[in-house]
Formats: sequence, structure tokens, C-alpha cells
Amino acid sequence: MDNTTRYNRLLERYRNGDLSRRSFLGLIGAAGAAYGLHTPFAGMARAQDVTQVRFDGWGGVVSEAFRRHAFDPYTEATGINVVDATFSGADEYLAQVRASSAGEYNIAHLSGVFDYARYVNFGLDVELNIDNIPNMALVMDALTNAYRGITPDHLSAVPYNYGTTGLAYNRAVISDEEMREKGASILIDPAYEGRIGGWSDWRTRIWYGALQTGQSPNNIEDMEAVWDAIRQHRDLALKYWASGAELMSLLAEEEIVVTEGWSGRIAALQEQGHDIGYYDPPNGFGWQECLFVLRGSPVEACEELLNFMLAPETSIAVAEGQNYPPALDPTQVDLGEKIPTLPAFDPEGTLAGLTFADPAYWNGNEAEWSEQFSRVQRGF
Repeated sequence: MDNTTRYNRLLERYRNGDLSRRSFLGLIGAAGAAYGLHTPFAGMARAQDVTQVRFDGWGGVVSEAFRRHAFDPYTEATGINVVDATFSGADEYLAQVRASSAGEYNIAHLSGVFDYARYVNFGLDVELNIDNIPNMALVMDALTNAYRGITPDHLSAVPYNYGTTGLAYNRAVISDEEMREKGASILIDPAYEGRIGGWSDWRTRIWYGALQTGQSPNNIEDMEAVWDAIRQHRDLALKYWASGAELMSLLAEEEIVVTEGWSGRIAALQEQGHDIGYYDPPNGFGWQECLFVLRGSPVEACEELLNFMLAPETSIAVAEGQNYPPALDPTQVDLGEKIPTLPAFDPEGTLAGLTFADPAYWNGNEAEWSEQFSRVQRGF
């Protein structure tokens, strides 16, 4: 029996429910050691001197999904511990990485192609050996090509999931019809003063300010109108939220009845039985997330972990846990029953229906816009 056949038979037994996840991982790890099997752990020998890899992400249900379905099984199979931490915020995390010693931070769950471009521009990237990550062949070209547009000769990250920042609303207060009629402008509707929320992120506030003033978020011609819309939202809102956990709490406790929100977090609330609607307005904020390997990291051990995380069994389990569609191409991989029902899921694997931030445009305006939003946030 050849190596590929051995692996495929084990995989079939696992998918049929004849093997537990623990048994499956143990058997393919043993098979790889005994037969040189090309599995997600084929490079274990290269990483034997690495004892741990640090992973920084978004916390909450996302972190729980990674820990249960990716980190713990990877540690069991390789002996390499995954130390995971939670961002204090995207901009704050970048500042921490830039001030750190090379190798202190290893893998970051970054949001948006503009983040990939920022890290590359600061020289924080590495050159991954894609041959060590064979599961990259299962990833949608629409996601990978966005990063190759920034670094044509190499990749420092693998795409992992995608979603949208759409409009979340309490359906006992706001009907689906009203939401579709008002769209992004509902966030500056005086009828809901004191019951509106919003993310304290300058990009999101400007994006929605553009929608509220009838402009393209990737080609804003009247910034003063956008700042006026942001001020209107600020004055009508109960508060800005700063994390996914806070977003979910505000909606679940009915402190707010409408906000923009992350598609996966809203799906989680719906699973918990809350009557929360979700609507992506035209030109709504689409985004993809990647697993970025930082300069100075043990690259081969990181490639090992990335390949394991992209394996369909792991990637699907994490996607179901965090409620964001995975980067896997649905025309190549059977994603099961739940994932096709998630907000923002694209069954064609092209993502043609989503609007993504132009990294050059947004990064080129970051210094000015982030500073101005800081002043607006403080009441100016």
C-alpha cells in the first residue's frame, strides 16, 4: 500500500466517524514517521528544535475555535506548543510588533489586505516556502491573488477566512424592510438616538461615512461630508464598541438596536437564539483575513502550523466554530452543511459580490484620516 493510499484511507475513516479527531491525528502522525507520508506533519523533523510558536488573534469565539480545532491537535501531533494571545487593537498590535525583538511575535491573524501591505511596507514579512504548505492548493485564487498583488515574488501569509462588516439590528425594533430601505443611513437616523452602536475603528467609520454620503469608499471625493456623517453618528450613538465580545454583549443585552457588526459574530448571536438581523448594504465592507508570519519567526515550524490549519478537516471545524467562511475553494472542497448558510458565503469562490478596501488608497490616507478620526472621536 503506498503512502497516499494509507493517508486517504485514514482520512476516509475519520470523515465517516470511525475515528475520533485524537485518533486520526495520532495515526497520521505515526504514519508520517514510519512511512514518510506527505501529511500536514511531514516537516516535523525540521521543527524538532522549536518548542513553541506564538499566535496573536481576535480572542473570543474565534480564539476558542482555533484552540479547540487547530492549536491543541497540532501540539498533540508535533509536540510544539502554540501560545495564543489577543489583540488590544489592530493599530496597537502593529506598534507592539514594530517595537519588539525579531522573533518575539510569530503568526498574526491580520484583517484586510491593507494590513498585509502595512506589515510588508515596514519590512516585517518573511518568504514562505509554499511547497511546505501543500494545502494552499485548496485556497481560493481570489484571496491569494490579492496578496500577490502586493508581493508578487513571495507570500508572507496564507488566506484563512473572509466576511463582511454589515448592519446588525434588533428585529423586534427594526424590520427587514426598514433596514433595506435605509441601509447605512440608519446609523445616523435620529429616531434611534441613544440606541445606536459603532466600532471605534477609523477605517470602518470612514467607510460607513462614505456610504451615508453616497460615495464610493475607495474613491471619496468629499471628505468633509464624510466627517460630518461620522460626527452625526458619534452624537447619536450610545457608545463605540472595541471588541467582538462587546459588540455581542451590547446587542444581546439590547443596550443598542443597530450597529455595523462582523458577520461571524452576528451569526453567533443568531445561533444563540437572539432575533438579530444582518444586512450587507451596497458597497458594504468586505474583508479577508490572513495568517501572517512575522520576521524572525521559526518559519518552517510556522509553515507546519499553517498547513495543518488549512487542512480541510481543521479549516472547516474552525470556520464552523467562528462562523466565518474559510479560504478554501468551495468548488474544490465540500464545506459541509453549515458554512454555505453563513453570512457573506460565496458558493462560486470568486467573491465578486464583495467590495474590498483598496490597500494603496487606504494606507496612503491612513496617517491623515486616523489622526482626524481621533480628534472627531474626542468630540471635535
